[in-house]
Amino acid sequence: MQISTHTDQLTALVEAGVHDHIFPGAAWAMGTIHHGVTGAAGRLTPDPASAATQVDTLFDIASLTKIISVWSLMGQLVKQERLRLDSRLAELLPGTVGYALAPITIFQLLTHTAGLPLRARLRASYGEVYDDIVRGVLREPLEGMPDQAVEYTDRAALILGLVIERLLGLPLDVALAEYVLQPLGMTATGYGPVAPRPGQLVAPTEYCEQAGARLAGVVHDFSTRLLGGVCGISGLFSNVPDLRRFLLAMLLPDGKIFDAGWVRDSLTVRTGELQPSRGLFWHPAAGTGPQDDVWCHQGFTGTAMWLSRRRGRYAVLLTNKLYYTRDSDRLNALRRDFMRGAFGL
Repeated sequence: MQISTHTDQLTALVEAGVHDHIFPGAAWAMGTIHHGVTGAAGRLTPDPASAATQVDTLFDIASLTKIISVWSLMGQLVKQERLRLDSRLAELLPGTVGYALAPITIFQLLTHTAGLPLRARLRASYGEVYDDIVRGVLREPLEGMPDQAVEYTDRAALILGLVIERLLGLPLDVALAEYVLQPLGMTATGYGPVAPRPGQLVAPTEYCEQAGARLAGVVHDFSTRLLGGVCGISGLFSNVPDLRRFLLAMLLPDGKIFDAGWVRDSLTVRTGELQPSRGLFWHPAAGTGPQDDVWCHQGFTGTAMWLSRRRGRYAVLLTNKLYYTRDSDRLNALRRDFMRGAFGL
């Protein structure tokens, strides 16, 4: 399939999303290692006077942080033989010794099969002091039996972020910049808050009662804000050009940033007969089967990216749908259509 074949289709689809008030604006890309196309539609807000969304507009990418930050750095640690997928948390985080998390493995966290509590509930459970929150998370009882169910939870990425910081001896944002962002040339990507600068547009998200304004350049996720803006759950701001660089590096792993084996193992079902199927933090795109080999991760703010090693293809769709609503039904339908168009399904 030629890339140009579906460019008009994707453009029309994203523009319809703006027209139908699914999101105020969006930026997107699709391509292969040889050729790609990008586009943007709508405005930062529904106000006709608002600036038009550009391809390089920054978005709060929400849970895509789990991939860009945690998944990438986990791959680095595995490559360096600093940990194994069967490493237990008791070996990595002394604060878990004697508690329910002690025998939980890196593999179980990356596949969401650890039986962790499903909701963050950080402030309600542990207060607002960082050390108290970390201590509480590491001592929290499990809610399910490990290896019995696939249940997505932000706590997996939070805990893995703590593992990364301890093993690398660096704060998560510093480690990410050193090991991933700088080598890949992802100069626009980083943890917030985003300092305003000339020519840089940032898509706003939801109105925040505490701030008395819509959030723009400040992470939407409350747990991440509670933890100072930097954690494995959320917090990154990025744009289409940088995420293209990331996905292209996954399609052409050279061992410097991404090891080919790590990418292959992550984009393979690792959860057996359990549903929904999971790789390592990645999951098969909704509405696809094993024969399609399209893998995905999504973000609550309205973001998503897809990759297929077999097809040698990637796609990115960044929106600020949260400006309108927390309901994702209409956006998910558009995402599925976008994915099918981008991968020719």
